Amino acid sequence: MEQFERARVGSYFARIADSFAANERPSSFLITHLLPERPSFVEAVGKCSNLRAVLPKPKSIDASARRSVEKVASCDALTRELFGDDDTALDYIESRAPGEAVVLLDVGGYFAPSLDALCNRYSGRILGVVEDTENGHKRYAGRGKLPCPVVSVARSPLKDPEDFLVGQSVVFSTEALMRSRGDILHGRPALVIGFGKLGSSIARLLHAKGVQVTVHDVDPVRQAQALSQGFTVARDRDAALRGAGLVLCATGALSLRGEDFSSLRNGAYVATVTSSEDELDLDTLPGVYQRTPNGEHVTRYATTGHYFYLLNGGNAVNFLHGASVGPFIFLVQAEILAGIRMLAHGDLGHGIHEVDVADRESIAATWLNYFNR
Repeated sequence: MEQFERARVGSYFARIADSFAANERPSSFLITHLLPERPSFVEAVGKCSNLRAVLPKPKSIDASARRSVEKVASCDALTRELFGDDDTALDYIESRAPGEAVVLLDVGGYFAPSLDALCNRYSGRILGVVEDTENGHKRYAGRGKLPCPVVSVARSPLKDPEDFLVGQSVVFSTEALMRSRGDILHGRPALVIGFGKLGSSIARLLHAKGVQVTVHDVDPVRQAQALSQGFTVARDRDAALRGAGLVLCATGALSLRGEDFSSLRNGAYVATVTSSEDELDLDTLPGVYQRTPNGEHVTRYATTGHYFYLLNGGNAVNFLHGASVGPFIFLVQAEILAGIRMLAHGDLGHGIHEVDVADRESIAATWLNYFNR
């Protein structure tokens, strides 16, 4: 990013932070992908809250971005286990922000397993959670009764441009890895598992490249949407797996279990849009499969008479090439700052909430003023 571009982004976030400053700043913990453009957003979080720690998602850490962020906040190691155990989660929050009013900024539902313990046993007060992803939204919604407010930006219209461009970056990175092995997309039928925002974007982009695309989704509404857009919808999931030369997993949940991999046709490629721990049950893959590197970021899984290729170890394939979506990411990041102010007011009921339409319009207008040039 050029210096003048950094200045523009910094100015944009300074204005957004001023717009959504709360009368009393809460403390915060921020889980985030630490990509090259992220430091400006982290600084804005620090202006809207007392940022106690940044927890970078481990598969998406840019070294330069981390060095920049460490100048304004501590960076701690993030694992599912950290917040998967009540006592471990409680000890961690207490060590960083004892007795404080805290907002948890999440990407993927990391805080969900220990949220009850944090709300009930923490010496301070958990004001609530801001969740960025569909995967995380589902984790919180699936808990039933929530012990605090959750502001979700996962289904915001301001996230639509990001989702479309993430889908584009997934297709780009998948094709780049295939080409590194001398393979191409054309002539290789694709199966897209999950027809949400990302899955539908991926399916459309593959189709535009001349790829034959089949869609599988457990939601009948999304099946109907896929049919209306001209895609084949798999009636038999196993048969669809056997026929696909490329499988793209975009559910945000478990797409492939261990026994599913044996249904893949020989030489099939498998890629995901999120972490392997969410989309793929690789731990239960039969032990007869031998894993060998087969080019950079490609792993060949093989047993007698069967083999397939896994891209980027099953983690989000687009992060290999920066996962950049340009300035459009700043729209939803601004909405996260609006979510901090909503929680800081302390008047939201327990349950899932969205940012007000008026705030979204204000964010979009500010963004256009800076980036529609």
